[in-house]
Amino acid sequence: MAGVASTLAKKRALAAGFGTNANASKYLNQDFQSLRSECLRKGSIFTDCTFPAAPESLGFKELGPNTSKTRGVQWKRPGELVSNPEFIIGGATRTDICQGGLGDCWLLAAIASLTLNEDVMARVVPEGQGFGRGEYAGIFHFQFWQFGEWVDVVIDDRLPTKDGKLLFVHSAEGSEFWSALLEKAYAKVNGCYEALSGGSTTEGFEDFTGGIAENYDLKKAPSDLFQIIRKALASGALLGCSIDITSQADSEAVTYQKLVKGHAYSLTGAMEVNYRGRKEKLVRVRNPWGTVEWTGAWSDNSSEWNSVDFSERDVVKADDGEFWMSYTDFMKNYHRLEICTLTPDTLTSDDIKQWSVTNYDGAWRKGSTAGGCRNNPQTFWMNPQFKINLEEADDDPGDNEVGCSFVVGLIQKNRRRMRKVGEDMHTIGFAIYEVPQQFHGQREVHLDKNYFLTHAQKARSETFINLREVSTRFKLPPGEYLIVPSTFEADLNADFCVRVFSEKQAQFHHCEDRVEAKLDNDTVSEAEVDAGFRGLFTKLAGKDMEISAAELQSILNKIIAKRTDIKTDGFSLETARVMVNLMDDNGNGQLGLGEFATLWKKIQKYLSIYKKNDMDNSGTMSTPEMRMALKDAGFSLNNAIHQILVVRYGEADMTIDFDNFVACIMRLEMMFKVFMKIDTANTGSIELDFHQVRTFHLLL
Repeated sequence: MAGVASTLAKKRALAAGFGTNANASKYLNQDFQSLRSECLRKGSIFTDCTFPAAPESLGFKELGPNTSKTRGVQWKRPGELVSNPEFIIGGATRTDICQGGLGDCWLLAAIASLTLNEDVMARVVPEGQGFGRGEYAGIFHFQFWQFGEWVDVVIDDRLPTKDGKLLFVHSAEGSEFWSALLEKAYAKVNGCYEALSGGSTTEGFEDFTGGIAENYDLKKAPSDLFQIIRKALASGALLGCSIDITSQADSEAVTYQKLVKGHAYSLTGAMEVNYRGRKEKLVRVRNPWGTVEWTGAWSDNSSEWNSVDFSERDVVKADDGEFWMSYTDFMKNYHRLEICTLTPDTLTSDDIKQWSVTNYDGAWRKGSTAGGCRNNPQTFWMNPQFKINLEEADDDPGDNEVGCSFVVGLIQKNRRRMRKVGEDMHTIGFAIYEVPQQFHGQREVHLDKNYFLTHAQKARSETFINLREVSTRFKLPPGEYLIVPSTFEADLNADFCVRVFSEKQAQFHHCEDRVEAKLDNDTVSEAEVDAGFRGLFTKLAGKDMEISAAELQSILNKIIAKRTDIKTDGFSLETARVMVNLMDDNGNGQLGLGEFATLWKKIQKYLSIYKKNDMDNSGTMSTPEMRMALKDAGFSLNNAIHQILVVRYGEADMTIDFDNFVACIMRLEMMFKVFMKIDTANTGSIELDFHQVRTFHLLL
């Protein structure tokens, strides 16, 4: 129940405004202002116990304890490295970020783009902190977007060093520390520094803005890409680019014109200049190393600039990692472009057209909601399902095609943190279907296997890939559509969030079956019991003419031991007690003739359902078969309940034998009957006193 309580607490916090752009949640419940105030009052320097200056904060493999890269590492505060440390000198600029001994160029490229937008920068790097008297206490904080909410992350300023120099990101100034501290806060959120090695710039973009990223293959780029780039930069979007590698040996190999393969760059500017009587398109690119620049046309101090009017020149003449190049050369040399569009709550200008944004959390769980992609037709339908209702077409159809533009982003959560235990990114994607007319306007419906076996997808993510996020832009006619996110393989556990950015307002919600039970009145009175069954009962019950839980257990196990068509390890005494409790009308803890006859009728019914849904005649049910069996028994349950049932009643191989199936269905029936008894007005909700809470706890 702790997981359910945690989910409810998070929903209440979001409803109250916590985790929004304007009111970030406190990561690990650490409050920056109160912690700093306490340190200033005591005259002490803050030490962060949640992310210690210790080997485990560095890494687990190449940066693991006692490795060559971490041997001799010392954690030092900025004041121990330079005499007059500064947080930010003359404003945060993209030249403040120089890569260190960590393969997180993707992150540094995102940080460099971050500095180009003052509003976004102020969001991620809050003001009012530094090394000045009255404000310094060895504590800093930064704010990141994490899977649907903003979090405020507190750190101390102990940084990993080697030979007296910062081990990871640093500024060219040497005495400026905001970028190194930002990297540390991001490492904390992701578990350790090594967890940041390798990634896509879009990941950093999104965590700094809460926006959604799109990827362009420059070899298949749209004809108006330069205009898209200029508009994106003008609207405050963050952009990154890279050159593909053909082998591992190519990684960070430098071309003869000083471009680095397999390396994440920031795209920081775009303009047109008058050059020899014509317009020349230029783009500005930055290498987060802070060095190694393009040496071709339009590079620093190249001759092309001599033919441009002085008023149009914008040349960086230092080897600071930033350079201009022609758009034509850019398209020839680079392979990937990433653009992160910002959310409405991040944008402050009324001149920028804002899209509508919605976000939902979900989970894939083995045996219940991890159905895999369409290659798994027997389980695909078990994946979480989300409905989007597109009512208004775009204002400007552009290609004269009437439709609704929207971007779907699917993010798998917290996978970097799991690298320490050998986990990494799953291969993920999603499919989109048209909702059948009979289900229009309905929320409480989860389409079953038969629908997906007989209907083709309307659209899908561009690919299934092992990145943190898969996102794709669509334009579909107005209507209702179903989004089904999944891992490529079935039965993989992971948490995710799915987001929809739409040009017009669109309704988007999670589809779940209604939780209800249609229970037959199969009570058998003593008068209805035939002579043969009455004689059997007399023989089984003994002198007291009652059957106890222990006697019931013995009876059932003797009967099922003779069957070869079902697999079971026998009914437990606990299961027998559940059956007795469900049937026991007079509260004496034993079953009389009518009660036992009713129970026997139920077991025969459940056996029939069990056999019907054991499609492969294995003698057991798979978890998908159990889901259908519960439906046949009259139960409509949501994904959360199915997850709980699989965990409690499933075997390690995700099968359910007969005794566990009966135990599950009996307990469900008892819970629904108790609920219905309390819910006399049939409202679908109840209030419980202390004793009733205890009763429900025992049922769980």
